[in-house]
Amino acid sequence: MKKNKVPKAQKVSYLRIAKELSKSIRQYKKPSILSIVFIALETLFECLIPFVMSMLINQLTEFDETGMADSATLLNTVLIYGGILLAMAICSFACGLLSGRVSAKASVGFATNLRQDLFYRISSFSFTNIDKFSVSSLVTRQTTDITYIQLCYMLLIRIAMRSPLMLIFSIVMAAIMAPSMAWIYAILIPILAVIFVYLIHKAVPIFNRVFDRYDELNESVEENVRGIRVVKTYTREEFEKKKFFKASDDMRDQFVVGERLLALTNPFLSFFMYVSMLFIIWFGSYQVLDVNSSIEVGQISALITYGAQILSSLMMLSMVFVMIAMSTACLRRVYEVLIEEPTIRNPENPVYEVKDGSIVFDHVNFKYRPDAEKFALADVDLTIKPGETIGIIGGTGSSKSTFVNLISRFYDVTEGRVLVGGVDVRDYDLQTLRHNVSMVLQKNVLFSGTIKENLRWGNKEATDEEIKEACHIAQADTFVESFPKKYDSPILQGGTNVSGGQKQRLCIARAILKKPKVLILDDSTSAVDTKTDAFIREGLKSSLPGTTKIIIAQRVSSVQDADKILVMDDGRIVNVGKHEELLLSSPIYKEIYDLQNRVGGEQK
Repeated sequence: MKKNKVPKAQKVSYLRIAKELSKSIRQYKKPSILSIVFIALETLFECLIPFVMSMLINQLTEFDETGMADSATLLNTVLIYGGILLAMAICSFACGLLSGRVSAKASVGFATNLRQDLFYRISSFSFTNIDKFSVSSLVTRQTTDITYIQLCYMLLIRIAMRSPLMLIFSIVMAAIMAPSMAWIYAILIPILAVIFVYLIHKAVPIFNRVFDRYDELNESVEENVRGIRVVKTYTREEFEKKKFFKASDDMRDQFVVGERLLALTNPFLSFFMYVSMLFIIWFGSYQVLDVNSSIEVGQISALITYGAQILSSLMMLSMVFVMIAMSTACLRRVYEVLIEEPTIRNPENPVYEVKDGSIVFDHVNFKYRPDAEKFALADVDLTIKPGETIGIIGGTGSSKSTFVNLISRFYDVTEGRVLVGGVDVRDYDLQTLRHNVSMVLQKNVLFSGTIKENLRWGNKEATDEEIKEACHIAQADTFVESFPKKYDSPILQGGTNVSGGQKQRLCIARAILKKPKVLILDDSTSAVDTKTDAFIREGLKSSLPGTTKIIIAQRVSSVQDADKILVMDDGRIVNVGKHEELLLSSPIYKEIYDLQNRVGGEQK
């Protein structure tokens, strides 16, 4: 099936996105609030230090001009003000340290919660939801995007709180100490703000494109690693390298454009900082020399310090804006997944018992997408009795796998209904239905762990004897017993240390342990020889007599003993019957049979 591209997101306000993502803060609200409180106290102490320093300078200047203070008075004055300044510096340092600790805890905790919430949401998705997003895109959102959001959150509760407070406190203190010179900041700050807004406005769309490139890069890596054996077989390493470099270079080029825009913030800040200092020193010097002016040397010193604090706070704000600009794409992408509603959910009053393995397709039509022009399955009307063995055969693209996916309710029908045990599958509890309808895929997956741990996915309470019996039925016991640690032998991630046939047999054994009412084998013996295939089918017949068995196969030999064989073509069931009947009535079935038996009766 063709992979769908991730749809373009609708315009959503950042307030709405922030509200949704803030749900993941949960138990880290207290550290987040404490970080803001400590930052506010740190900023307050830092802004009071220049004020106290100006008082000290004015006091010393007054002593120097009048000549009335002796050395003891001067020393006492310096010690008093010095003690106050030292106490403020210590308090500011302590508050900054505490803020750093609690903000780190809050940001890491928030990212952990968000990552879990995103994973839980993805786990609840139906196949339709998964089809909407590519696997590489979901991986990027789960890793890279959340890392950026974590950094952004830490900046928000630290720098983004510190900078505005520093800006406000410094402006207020500067206006209190020298109101006649406040016009300098009243002119420069709005100009700088307009420049920042313009740069951010230009940068945000660029970073949106950057993270789309991340998806393409991850997709290239994932595809290459998964198919590394095929790549090496066909010596396509150079081709894959070029494809990766192209995706990497595209991402780099977009990043360079965005970073180049945002890099302009520092030169602008430095320019305005030096301009403001020049004006303060220039106009301040005239006012200090003016006998009618209330401006003194201490005020000029404090004003320069406050000017530096104002512009440094703007510089820190610019860093926050840069991070926010880079994170807006991440916020939107994670938000898209969090608000995505699973298309398949439990009904309000679900059925928790599957009576038997009977299956009914009642005039079923199915499309993968509502806007699809053609039905993937069309007018399927079929009844399967409990315990029957059903074979399904047909060419590639005839919708054989789509047919069985509806039984497990991996997708919901577009029209009609599917009944299992006399109940519409949409009325069952999902876990109940899928526990009773066991499915083995051609490309089934084994997970890192031991053989025994993998088999107990089918039944976590299975005894060692039940495991051995299931492996015997699936013809897996012989090769498992040959391993040094037998059933405790390790399986690497993806089952890469066992062959394709061994993996399929282990997956069949895992499905048998569920003791299902319906067992579906979707071309799951394609990697085993015909003799082993026959032994597996015989074992299933004798050990699971009451279980309805549906076998999808490419080989006629795998289905010719079935109670009923379905021949599918272009999403329709074109013929139904036994092996001998279909050889006479179905041109498709006869053609497949003849092709597989044309050379000396040898089956492929």
